[in-house]
Order: sequence, then structure tokens, then C-alpha cells
Amino acid sequence: MLHDPTQAASSTDERINQLTTELQTANKELESLAYAVSHDLRAPLRAIEGFADVVLVDYKDKLDPEGQRFLEIIRTSSLKASKMIEGLLAYSRIGRHEITISEINSTELVQNVLTDLRKVIADRNIDFNIHALPTVRGDFFLLREVWKHLLSNAVKFSRNSPASKIEIHFCEEKGEHRFCISDNGVGFDMKYSEKLFQLFQRLHGESDFEGIGVGLAIAQRVVLRHGGTIWAESKPHQGATFFFTLPK
Repeated sequence: MLHDPTQAASSTDERINQLTTELQTANKELESLAYAVSHDLRAPLRAIEGFADVVLVDYKDKLDPEGQRFLEIIRTSSLKASKMIEGLLAYSRIGRHEITISEINSTELVQNVLTDLRKVIADRNIDFNIHALPTVRGDFFLLREVWKHLLSNAVKFSRNSPASKIEIHFCEEKGEHRFCISDNGVGFDMKYSEKLFQLFQRLHGESDFEGIGVGLAIAQRVVLRHGGTIWAESKPHQGATFFFTLPK
């Protein structure tokens, strides 16, 4: 019997389409589960925080120093858990957001993000060097999230520098735009770079820099949904540069 390559190719295409559909369904179910669990956890955590505050205020004199310390640990731990849940919900919303494609002026988008960011860092003198950026096609809301998290990241980790400098530029690559965000902050060791974009992973201690490790995971998810890639290069105490690409 002769082998029919056309029939074999058709069968392979059908199997790929089936697996793609199954994967999309599984992802949607996982998103729904993460959202439901995270949403339902917020109420009991708020109760824990509230009662811990009440005890610390109204019953503090009845507790010895060790008891007060334990209660403060309960309070701060529940606050951290609440922040992680909020981060998980934000991450989940990115996956469930329906993409709407439009023409986006990247320079205007970056300036829009910096306007909000400057309200938070009004006491800092930061040198933002913004090169001319291209118009791209993508979802405005999602790409704003990318710029928000990458710029906030650069601002945060450069705050110990005597003079913070952040440079934003891009270069044309074959078939894509490549954006770069560089800072002169603390940097990181590249041997830990695989953890950068993982949910709730941090390369610096909480006592040094605030955060729960969600922003870069969100940025990566958005870029991947747009068909691009994201990565970073750095050395300890020599700043960091984050790159991401978008198809032309």
C-alpha cells in the first residue's frame, strides 16, 4: 500500500490543533482556579490582620514582649500574604485580558508611565534619558504594564546610587523592535538570571528592596502574549539592562 503524505500531514495538523485547544482550555481552567482561590483567600487574611491589630492596640499591656513579638509576626506575615494574593490576581488578570490591537506611540506611552511614577518618587533626582521610540502594534493596557514594571524596577534598584540614571532606547532588528531599559543600580549576578521572571522569585532581600516578585513575571507574560521575548543582562553593582522585543 502506498503511503499518502498529504493524509499524514493532515492528521498531524489535526493533532496539533487538538493539543493546542486542550492546552488553551487547561490554561483557562488554571486561570479561573487561581483567580477564585486568590479572591476567596483575601477575606480571611483581612480578618487575621484586623484582629491582630486590635489585639496589639487594645490588649498590648496584657502581653509580655515575646507575645507582642509573635503577634507582630502574625500581622506582618498576613500582610505579606495579602500582597502576594494581590500580585497573583494581577498576574491572572493579565492572562484573562482580551488583547485589543492598536497603533501605539511608544514615546507617549513611556511618558505617560513616567508621569505616574514621578508622583511616587518626587523626592528623588533621577536622570531619565529617553531616546526616540517607534510606533508599535499591540494592546495599550498590556504594554503599559510592561513599561510600568520595567521602569519601576529600574527606579527601585538604582535608588542607592548617588545619581540615578535610567536610559530608554531601542534598535531595529530583523522583523522586530528591540527596546532597552538600562539603569546604574545594584545589578545582579547572571547565574541567578533564570529566576528573574519567575513568579514570587527575588534576587535581593526584602530588607534591602521592597516587593514580592510579581512585576517582572507580569512583564514577561505580556511580552510573550505579543509574540516577543524578554531578558536581562547585568553584573553586581554595575547596573542592569532589560531588553524586550515586539514583532513589527
